[in-house]
Formats: sequence, structure tokens, C-alpha cells
Amino acid sequence: MKRQQFQHPYLPYLLVAPQLAIILVFFVWPAAQAVYQSFRLEDPLMGIGEFVWFDNYASVFDDRQYVVSFVFTIVFSTLVAVSSMTIALLLAVKADGILHGESAYKVLLTWVYAVAPAVAGIVGTFLFTRNLGPLYNLLVSTGWTFNPQVNVFDASFTVILVSVWKQVSVNFIYFLAGLQSIPVAVREAAKIDCKSEFRRFWTITLPLLAPTGFFVLVINVTYAFFDTFGVIDTMTRGAPAGGTSTLVYKVYQDGFLGLDLGGSSAQSVILMILVLVLTAVQFRFLERKIQY
Repeated sequence: MKRQQFQHPYLPYLLVAPQLAIILVFFVWPAAQAVYQSFRLEDPLMGIGEFVWFDNYASVFDDRQYVVSFVFTIVFSTLVAVSSMTIALLLAVKADGILHGESAYKVLLTWVYAVAPAVAGIVGTFLFTRNLGPLYNLLVSTGWTFNPQVNVFDASFTVILVSVWKQVSVNFIYFLAGLQSIPVAVREAAKIDCKSEFRRFWTITLPLLAPTGFFVLVINVTYAFFDTFGVIDTMTRGAPAGGTSTLVYKVYQDGFLGLDLGGSSAQSVILMILVLVLTAVQFRFLERKIQY
């Protein structure tokens, strides 16, 4: 393979300098500030503070509400990622086999991609409004004493359902592209060798779709941890009793609403470490089983 040679040795560094500057200003510098503030106890009004070292971290782990948020984040992220990926994969398989009305089917499934998370939360609020929302009336008609204002399970159900609905369209696009990238010759050979459609999908199609699935898993974990902030803020605001507050939303509550800059910074550092560990685990143990 022929290597590209630049006439000036500093030209490659000059070309990547704008991107490096963006990373430093918007990612590295805020992360460094968060780490610095996590060791301080600051007065947000007077602008003064002092080093307390690991006291903020100790206070975080002693906070029962933080433990509740931590458990809810793990459960919430797992259900959102798995559910949205499963539904999207099923829809993509069906869309890949459609002969008539293919364009209309794809458009109906992908238009949700243009909806912002906050707008999706507002839509979900209307759908689950007491005595007025169609989904609320549907659930109550089944005998379910549905009350998301006071019941943590019911409130969690609403934010999970809306978050999954918001993400299905994105996953559908990637899975459909992955399915259509499988060579036609491979599909025809699979039909000859295996008559069972389910077995053919499980033994041939799914392994070939593994690289796409791994990429979708990574972006879904990121989405569930961070991008669902708008859904939770517009639907429950962490209620009832903080039962639907994720780690990201608790950072917002303690830092921007509670003005606890040191404690919220410590929480953001813990969250950053957690995401880094999850990403490392995904690439370390899952990617090695994928054949590209």
C-alpha cells in the first residue's frame, strides 16, 4: 500500500490541529475542571472554596439517593438498550424482505429519528396524562392501577417506553444497512443449505451482522446513559422520590439546582469512570468475538 507523503513535515499536524483544539476545549478541559472541583468545597455565591480532598466522594457514596440513582441507571440503561436493539432488529429483518411499499415502510419507521429527546418526553407526557392520555386509558382498561405520579414502577415504565421508542429508529437504520450489505450470493447459498428461516438467520445472518450489532450496542449504551436526560426531565424530573433519576440527571439536580458544585463534580467523575470501564469491557470481551 502506497503511503501518502507530505512535502512539509508539519502539514499533518496542522490539518488535525482544529479537531484537537475542539477536543481540548470541549472535552479535556471540562473533564479536568470536574476532577479539580471534585476535591473542593465551594461556595457558588461567594466564589470561594477550599480543598476537602476525598470528602465529596465519601459524601456521594454515603448518600442513599445516589445508590438508588445508580441502581436505576443500570436497570434503565440495560432495558432501553436491549429492548430498542431487539425491536429494531426485528423491524429491519421485516423491512429487508419487503417487496412492495418498501419506501413508505422505511419512512414511517425512521421519522422518529428527527424528534429531539425533550420533544419525545413531551409527547410521552401527553400520552400518559391521567384520564386524557390514550396510553393511560389503555393501561387502566386492563385493570392496571396505573399511577406514574406516585408509583416508581409506573413512572419507570413510562420513561423506558418513550426512550425505547425514540431510539428504535436509529437502530433500525443501522441494522437495515447491515442486512443490505450482506452479499446476495451468501443469502442464496444460505437458502439452499438451510430451509429453516429462523435457523438461517441465527447461524448465518446474525454472525455476519455482529460488527453492526457491536457498534449499535456502543451507541445505545451512550444514549441510555446521557441522551435520555431530555426524556426524564420533561416527563418525571426524577420523581417520584428520585426513583427515576439517572446518574446524569442527579448531577444536574445537585449541581445546577442544589448548587453543590463539589458533590456534583465528584458524581460526574464517577460517572465518567463508569462509562470508561463499560466501554473498555465492551471492546475487551465483546469485540474479540466478532469476525469482521
